[in-house]
Amino acid sequence: MRSGAMWRSCLCLRDGWRRLLNRPSRGPTASVGKGANIPFPFRAYAPPAERKRFYQNVTITQGEGGFEINLDHRKLKTPQAKLFTVPSEALAIAVATEWDSQQDTIKFYTMHLTTLCNTSLDNPTQRNKDQLIRAAVKFLDTDTIWYGVEIGSSTSIMGPSIPARTREVLVSHLASYNMWALQGVLGPDLACVPEGIEFVVTQLKSVMLTLGLMDLRLTVEQAVLLSRLEEEYQIQKWGHVEWAHDYELRELRARTAAGTLFVHLCSESTTVKHKLLQE
Repeated sequence: MRSGAMWRSCLCLRDGWRRLLNRPSRGPTASVGKGANIPFPFRAYAPPAERKRFYQNVTITQGEGGFEINLDHRKLKTPQAKLFTVPSEALAIAVATEWDSQQDTIKFYTMHLTTLCNTSLDNPTQRNKDQLIRAAVKFLDTDTIWYGVEIGSSTSIMGPSIPARTREVLVSHLASYNMWALQGVLGPDLACVPEGIEFVVTQLKSVMLTLGLMDLRLTVEQAVLLSRLEEEYQIQKWGHVEWAHDYELRELRARTAAGTLFVHLCSESTTVKHKLLQE
């Protein structure tokens, strides 16, 4: 993905997240340098209370472990007090954009990329790469989008039998992603926010739609629409609740877009030269 396209994607996500509804609630805290503890989201659907913005400038610096985010003179840290360090400059720019776009108050529930990075860094479930891949493969049994591979049929409420070869192909493909990307796409843990590919699979409930997004064969809007076919049918039959269904759709699009961008930025190996947040 080209740097310019990444930057435009970050700005689009920023503008979209600004329009999300205000849903305050409590949540765990994340440390931002010495003496500063701020609320931070740790459950997928439990956004924390807002906090007044306490910093003026957001900058990026390159350290030994990668790229760091600075809020004025404070270094951003994870909920487990680890130094917030990401592997690519493009991802650092995207995270810095989330923090820089906050207005008078910090709306943590709009900062999906920051949340995904925190989960990848802290890895609260302590899963390795093989465990992450196995979590994704479990979605095969209930993924109704699959085609082009050998999948059996079923006349019961249980899913069809998945051939071993099909699982092997999927496992091999998922293994080609790095750890950060996998931690954004695979199966969820109810105690924490799922990461990277896990995050997207959890939103769409489909490995196939997720991989279509990763390979740029689907847009976010197309993938979300396909993932909601059953729900859209129910809405047409029983009626549309504007405030609830509209918000749910926009939230799903925002989360899916963030997870997809996260995976691509985690796979980006180049740096972005002389790129300022003010641009």
